[in-house]
Amino acid sequence: MLSKEITEITEKQKSLENHRAFSAIQNIDDLRVFMTWHVFAVWDFMCLVKRLQRDLTSVDLLWVPSDAPLAARLINEIVLGEESDEAPGGNYISHFELYLLAMKEVGADTEQIEKFIDLIRMNTSVKEAMEKLSVNPYIQDFVNNTINTVVNGNVYQVLGSFVFGREHVIPKMFRGLLDNWHIDVNDAPMFVYYLKRHIELDGDEHGPAAIKIIQSLTKENQAAIQQLSCSALDAIDHRAILWDGMVKAISQRKSG
Repeated sequence: MLSKEITEITEKQKSLENHRAFSAIQNIDDLRVFMTWHVFAVWDFMCLVKRLQRDLTSVDLLWVPSDAPLAARLINEIVLGEESDEAPGGNYISHFELYLLAMKEVGADTEQIEKFIDLIRMNTSVKEAMEKLSVNPYIQDFVNNTINTVVNGNVYQVLGSFVFGREHVIPKMFRGLLDNWHIDVNDAPMFVYYLKRHIELDGDEHGPAAIKIIQSLTKENQAAIQQLSCSALDAIDHRAILWDGMVKAISQRKSG
C-alpha cells in the first residue's frame, strides 16, 4: 500500500534533504535571513494542521463522533504538540511562538511576520496581507500555494502536503541544517532547541502518526492515493524553490 508512491516521493525529498540552503548558513547573519524566511513556513504549517483537525475531528459546537477515530486521535496528538508544546522552563507554547522567541534571541527581524499575524487577526486575506507588507515573492509563492491547498484541496491533498511536504521530511532537513552550519550552539540555544524538538517529535511521533493517518484513510483508494501523491510532490517542489530564493537572498546580502 502506497509503497510505489512513497518511493517516488522519497526520491523527490532528497532535493530538500541535500539542499545547498543548509551549507549556505555560515554565520549568525545568514541564520537571521533564513529565519525571517522560514518563519512563514512555520506559520502556514499550522494552517495545514488545523485544516486536518477540522476534517478528521469534530470542532463544531454541536459535537458528533468522528468517522475516523484513529485519524482523529493521531491528529489531536499532533495538534497538542504543535499548538501547546512544553517550553524551556516548564511553560507551554506553540512552536510558532517558540520560533519567534528564537528569532528575537539571535536578533532576527520579527516585525514583518508579526504585522502579518496582526493583519490575519483582522481578517485580511493571506494574499493581501503579504502584498501589503511587501513579503518576498518567493515566500508569497510558497505560502499562497500552501493556503490554496488548505482552502481548496480535499483531505487527501492536504494530507499529501502536510505529511510528505512537512512531517516526513522535516527531521532530515533539520538534521542537515545542524550538521552543516558553523554557528556556535550557544549563540542560538532557543533555535537549536526548536530544531531538536522537531527532529524528536516529527521523527519519532508525528511523522509515523501521519503515515498511519494516510493508511487509515486511503486504504486501497487509488484515486485518493494519486491525489495525495501529486500534492506531496508539488509541496516538495515549492519548498525547494523557497530554499533557492533564500540562498539568493543570503548571497545578495553578502555581495551587497
